[in-house]
Amino acid sequence: MTWHNDFTDRMKSWAELRSQVENLPIQDTLEAINYWWQRTPWQPYYLHWDDLESWPDPWQLLSDNVYCDVARGLGIMYTISMLDRKDLASTTMVFTGDGLNLVLIAGGKYIVNWDQEILVNSNLAVNIKRQLKLEELKQYK
Repeated sequence: MTWHNDFTDRMKSWAELRSQVENLPIQDTLEAINYWWQRTPWQPYYLHWDDLESWPDPWQLLSDNVYCDVARGLGIMYTISMLDRKDLASTTMVFTGDGLNLVLIAGGKYIVNWDQEILVNSNLAVNIKRQLKLEELKQYK
């Protein structure tokens, strides 16, 4: 599936994604969400952690249609937050000492926004420099 150039089509596709994964097992849900956001057109340096308070809401993010690693992670976080699933409640977006912007779920059992695939049961040592927990995101937006 190709990325949608039209905002209305992106919104419809995002709504369909959320509907499709709402009741799937956690790993299937995360694979679908990660795959959807990894298809976005990538551009470096759209969002920065120092500007967290001014990050776009999900609709503005989809409208702007510009996706660096931070924006993709933010999109993943918004998608998870709108699902309101208890098994995804422990979700945190992190900026690592290695310069990676990852989304950790279930205490790091699942790692998304790394690549097209998700990492499962990884013993990846993540040196967290900055983080945004799901419940904090809900307070911002």
